[in-house]
Amino acid sequence: MKIFKCDQVRRIDEYTIKNEPVSSVDLMERAAAALCDWMVRNIAATSPVAVFAGPGNNGGDGLALARMLYKKDYQVDVYFPDLSGKTSGDWKINRERLDNETEIQSKVIGNQEQFPSLRKGTVIVDAIFGSGLSRPVEGRVAAIIEKINASGCVVVSIDIPSGLFCEENKENNPEHIIKADYTLSFEFPKLAFMFSENGKYTGTFDVLPIGLHKKVIEDTPTPFTFLEGNQIADILKKRNRFDHKGVFGHGLLIGGSFGKIGAVILGARAALRTGIGLVTCHIPSGGDCVLQSAVPEAMAIHDQSERMVSGIGDTKAFTAVGIGPGLGTSEETQRALFDLLGRYKGRLVIDADAINILSQNKEWMELLPAGTILTPHPGEFRRLTGTASSGYDNLDRQLKFSEKYGCIVVLKGAYTSVTDPEGRVWFNSTGNPGMATAGSGDALTGMILSLLSQDYDPVQASVAAVYIHGLAGDIALSKRGAESLIASDIISFIGDAFNKIRADYRRFN
Repeated sequence: MKIFKCDQVRRIDEYTIKNEPVSSVDLMERAAAALCDWMVRNIAATSPVAVFAGPGNNGGDGLALARMLYKKDYQVDVYFPDLSGKTSGDWKINRERLDNETEIQSKVIGNQEQFPSLRKGTVIVDAIFGSGLSRPVEGRVAAIIEKINASGCVVVSIDIPSGLFCEENKENNPEHIIKADYTLSFEFPKLAFMFSENGKYTGTFDVLPIGLHKKVIEDTPTPFTFLEGNQIADILKKRNRFDHKGVFGHGLLIGGSFGKIGAVILGARAALRTGIGLVTCHIPSGGDCVLQSAVPEAMAIHDQSERMVSGIGDTKAFTAVGIGPGLGTSEETQRALFDLLGRYKGRLVIDADAINILSQNKEWMELLPAGTILTPHPGEFRRLTGTASSGYDNLDRQLKFSEKYGCIVVLKGAYTSVTDPEGRVWFNSTGNPGMATAGSGDALTGMILSLLSQDYDPVQASVAAVYIHGLAGDIALSKRGAESLIASDIISFIGDAFNKIRADYRRFN
């Protein structure tokens, strides 16, 4: 699924109207029907509905939705924030239809004192402003938004929460943005939905197809993609009957320090569950018994030090290398990483403390092999690039970092973003808050190492591992619950995630 900026979406709308062809009001009717279907599936008909409709096409969507819900026996009231008095043509048509075809009572709200007393259990539909908003909300409507946010009602926003800009919001007024429980976005998610600071506004978002023209969607370029299972199904390789473990690569996972051998164990288990042929772990010698007992399928190289990684030997036997889980940042370990970067030019994934070491020695980033994958969490990325002013700014930093160092950055989060040196971005659609647990990132590193070892290119390895990792976490959530989910659960369901992708998209690879 592509993610477009809002000016592009408007052009896609215009192209659809001209070339389908379909009238703009009929396209609005189509959008309202999709909204109504969602409401019927998710909101009981016994729940009163209060539609707050602005003067533009977003308000027109709300009026059409109110009419449709009324015909399905919902109790609906409509409220008009008193704005300029100028309304769109399609808004006027839907206001007339509302008056002619229903007995819905509507009321103009001129100020916050006129805000209605809503019945218990009321669901508010926010249709005040859409994606065309270009400046922060002020004045009487800002006060109404504050009242909606303080109402305690479930809020459903149409297309985008009123007051939220589609992309960058650092100059916005956070007090004057609707805080929705659900956002129903037409055809595509908005870029702003991907940024953590906007989660309190969007709540859970769903994307509702409304039949925009497929050709213009395909032909309109965008660097932004929202990962879906069909894309991953196309990436996965087919295994042949006469394949053997040597075909699926030999990965070297470097990590561990005193008290942190578990991170390497999780990474090795995840690599094996993701299909690697062989995995060898370079660990402090003091962790040998623990590793060999916990992961009998893995081989081990013992460092000269019992407590840390102090030197890394020959890497020629390995298809790919991963370094970082549980590594620590001692001086000896830093020298070992510097030595590795100076001589290893193959497939490489860098995580955790290896990233922290790079943050302390930023000039070493010039040594990264082309196509290196870095997998920071937000704190590690701040240490690499500095503090960003917004999620949009952080994404810009991520893109520039990928371009400057010729690397792939996997920035972990609710919608993990993957950037490459060509300026492309993939946001992950799988995963859940239960995955915010110790070792989850170590598992992801092992999965990426596994796919690199199996000769997936670095971008494919990154996006496939991220999606499958999140999907395994979603399956684990259904079995364990968010509070009880641990990294080992994610690893246990990697196979189920592969099977689900292939079953859902009928791939036989």
